Amino acid sequence: MPFDEEMTEALQVDLGLIGYAEAWELQKRVVASRKAGAIADVLLLCEHPPVITLGRSGKRENLLASEHVLRQKGVEFHASDRGGDITYHGPGQIVGYPILNLGAIRRDVVWYVRMLEEAMIRATAEFGITAERVAGKTGIWVRAGNTEEKLAAIGVRISRWVTSHGFAYNVSTDLRNFDLIVPCGIADRKATSLEKLLGRSVEQKEVAPRIAKHLGEVLGVEMKEATKRELLEKLEHAEQAVMLSA
Repeated sequence: MPFDEEMTEALQVDLGLIGYAEAWELQKRVVASRKAGAIADVLLLCEHPPVITLGRSGKRENLLASEHVLRQKGVEFHASDRGGDITYHGPGQIVGYPILNLGAIRRDVVWYVRMLEEAMIRATAEFGITAERVAGKTGIWVRAGNTEEKLAAIGVRISRWVTSHGFAYNVSTDLRNFDLIVPCGIADRKATSLEKLLGRSVEQKEVAPRIAKHLGEVLGVEMKEATKRELLEKLEHAEQAVMLSA
């Protein structure tokens, strides 16, 4: 059964700790099936081992560490086809990859990015922290004296109105690893984490469901939890159906 313009359900799948390359390959499979209308919208939530990724518009000089230093620290490096500049992913960070048919929701890329921000702003507010947007700087920010610190980054790709890549929200991330880069190409701003802001330990499971819930609300999509195994089974059926219809 094809998933047409009226489909408002999204599978919410927690992948746990997964390598960046493996997650990217899975994204590509989901995107292909979504473009073919063979699978519903999907929200992949995960955590990556230490990795630095460079977006399509990124500048290599924003990587401050040499390959030798990255190897010593066990940090991978990947060029990416998402928008945005350079960023760091690692343990203690929620990475979300919404793979949605934006054409069935609202054909507006700027609006979509604002909604990703809105979902994370609302989730952060549940912890008593005020996060905000900063003009000209994508992501969400928290006031720190007379400046701002970045709590979450966004970098997306949209092809034929199907979205991929997404957001990275710092829960208990080791912020020292952001010193390996010029985060998002912005030299005069630092990263922060929910744990640092609250002054207590915070677990991923306290935060990820809140972001998913608010994302569903702002996009008008009903989130339905599914396991990785269930997703892979649905993908296999979708891919077979597409091959048979080709």
